[in-house]
Amino acid sequence: MKERILQTADRLFYLEGIRAIGVDTIAAEIGISKRTLYNHFPSKESLINAYLQRRFVVARPSEKAPADQIMSYFDALERRFSGKDFRGCPFVNAVAEMGAKDRAVKKIAIAFKEARRQWFRALLVELGVKEADALATQLQLLVDGSIALDLVRDDPAMARAAKDAARALLENAGVKVGAG
Repeated sequence: MKERILQTADRLFYLEGIRAIGVDTIAAEIGISKRTLYNHFPSKESLINAYLQRRFVVARPSEKAPADQIMSYFDALERRFSGKDFRGCPFVNAVAEMGAKDRAVKKIAIAFKEARRQWFRALLVELGVKEADALATQLQLLVDGSIALDLVRDDPAMARAAKDAARALLENAGVKVGAG
């Protein structure tokens, strides 16, 4: 039951917004009482935190070359942007909806963004990039900027533009990037 509640909350929170969806709506969607929902999640805040934890997915280890992993990330973004259900970054959305003063939400959003930046950084260190930390931050900005532009323009090409910029940054740092 807990997983069903979380799956439903995940879908509704992401597609319609955290503030727009109450526990009544989630319980009704599943066909359970609010009491049953609260037996698994004692508050809406605990459900929101579980939703964000569920969305906190780190990149899996890959056999691909580090530069290919970085470039493939932008390809994956383009595929995600093309989906009809893409509504941006759930962490940014949560902070925007709940406000920056919601420390629990902000803490997990920061952790997610930093985990992705550190993933970029680790790949850049593996590539021997001297300013790996700064370049990781720049790649992170390209990711987040492309997400924002796709939301405004509804144009998956924003991921391709970010990929082209990432290629230029990597090549400027001395990294050989494949043609793909």
